[in-house]
Amino acid sequence: MSKQFDVIVIGGGPGGYIAAIRAAQLGFNVACIDEWKNTKGGPALGGTCTNVGCIPSKALLQSSEHYEQAHHHFAEHGIGLKDLSIDVAKMVGRKDTVVKQNNDGIQYLFKKNKVTFFHGRGSFVAAKDGLYDIKVAGTVEEMLSGKHIVVATGSNARALPGAPFDEENILSNDGALRIGAVPKKLGLIGSGVIGLEMGSVWRRLGAEVTVLEGLPTFLGAVDQQIAKEAHKAFTKQGLKIELGAKVGAITTGKAGVSVAYENAKGETLTLQVDKLIVSIGRVANTIGLAADAVGLALDERGAIVVDEECKTNLPNVWAVGDVVRGPMLAHKAEEEGVAVAERIAGQHGHVNFNTIPWVIYTSPEIAWVGQTEEQLKAAGRAYKAGTFPFLANGRARALGDTTGMVKMLADAATDEILGVHIVGPMASELIAECVVAMEFRASSEDIARICHAHPSLSEATKEAALAVDKRTLNF
Repeated sequence: MSKQFDVIVIGGGPGGYIAAIRAAQLGFNVACIDEWKNTKGGPALGGTCTNVGCIPSKALLQSSEHYEQAHHHFAEHGIGLKDLSIDVAKMVGRKDTVVKQNNDGIQYLFKKNKVTFFHGRGSFVAAKDGLYDIKVAGTVEEMLSGKHIVVATGSNARALPGAPFDEENILSNDGALRIGAVPKKLGLIGSGVIGLEMGSVWRRLGAEVTVLEGLPTFLGAVDQQIAKEAHKAFTKQGLKIELGAKVGAITTGKAGVSVAYENAKGETLTLQVDKLIVSIGRVANTIGLAADAVGLALDERGAIVVDEECKTNLPNVWAVGDVVRGPMLAHKAEEEGVAVAERIAGQHGHVNFNTIPWVIYTSPEIAWVGQTEEQLKAAGRAYKAGTFPFLANGRARALGDTTGMVKMLADAATDEILGVHIVGPMASELIAECVVAMEFRASSEDIARICHAHPSLSEATKEAALAVDKRTLNF
C-alpha cells in the first residue's frame, strides 16, 4: 500500500527543499524525494547548488582569495610571510566540510518542519482518482501517492558533442570542484559562470588559464561597459581570453587534453592543457522522471512546460527551478518553490523575473539586476546613465581593491531605476540594495537621497545614483 501525502516534491535542491518546507509550514503533509549521495552513500540534500555548484565553488573561491592575498598583497600591509604554500587536499577537504554542513542543515530543517524525506530517485507511475502514484527507487523501492506534485529535478551540465565528461580530464562543474592538484595549464571552453569562477580559483593558485569563448563578445548577457571592465581586470590578472573561437576536435592522452580551434582571425591553433573545463550551459534534468507515464509535457529542449504560475499541463502538477523556463539560478528556484507552495494553499505567490539578481563570483565580482544599456537601446527606451568608480571610494582604497564601478540606469522621464550593474569588490552584497529599490519602483533620486554609512562600499551605489543627475560628490 502506498504512503499518501498532500504534496510530494521530487528533487531536494534549492527549489525542491524550499517548496517542501514552505508547504509544510502551510499545514500540508509533505514528502520530498532526492537521490543525491555523499561519499558514504548517505543522503546529500541541496542538489547541484549545495553539492557541486554554488556552495563548494564559493568555499574554494574563499580559499584561493586568501592565498592570493597572502602571496601578493600582505606585504602592502606590513605583513611578512616565509615559505608560503598551498595544501590543495586540505583546501578541498574544507570545501567538503562546508558542503556537508549544508547537507546536514537541510536534513535538520526537514525534521524541524516535519517534512518526510525519501532517499532515492522519484518517478511518475500513474495518475488515478485525482492522485499521482510516485515510485521511489532507492536502497528499497517505495510507492507514494500525492494530490499535488512539485517537480524540482534541476539541470545537468551540457557536454560538447564528441567530448563527453570523464571528470578526470574533461570536466563539468562536478569535476572542476574535485581537482586534486594545481594544474600547470587549465583550459575553459565557454565563459560560463561556473567555468569562470573555477578558472579564477586555479589561476590564483598558479595555473595558466586560457578561456576559449565562441561569441565575439565577452559575457554577452552582461552590460557591455561592465563586461569590458571585467575583461580588462581578468586579462591584467593573467587570464588569457580568446573570443570568437571555434572549437574543433578534442582529444585526451598522457599529456592531458588537446583542443583544436580556429581563432577570430581564422587561424587554426591547438591548445594543450592538463585539464579542460567545459562551461557552455546546462540542460533541464528530466532523466528517469517518466514524464510520459502521465503525459507530462516537455518542450523541444527537454524542459517541463509551465505557465507563469509554474503549472504544468497536468492538474495539480507543478515544476520549478532549472527544469523549467527562465534563468537557471538557485535563488530563482527558491522563490518559485515558495510561490508554488503558497499557490497550492490558495494564496497568491509571486516571482518578479525583472528583479532577479545575477552574480558571478570572480574577483572582481560581477552583479546586476534589471536591464542592460544594450537592452534599453534595443527597446528604444529613453534612459539616463550614471557611473561611479571604486577608485574614488574610500573603503575600496582601504581594502586595497579599487577595480570596477557601479552603473545605474534610470528612465529619462520618470527617473525610475531600470537596471544596476556592478563590477568590483563585494558586488554580490551591494546588489541587494538595488533589488529592493527596483521592487519598490524607486527612482535614482531616492537612492541619492538615502544616507549611506561612511566609509562603505555602498557609497559607490549612492554616488552612481547621483551621477545619473550628473552631480557626484566624490568624483
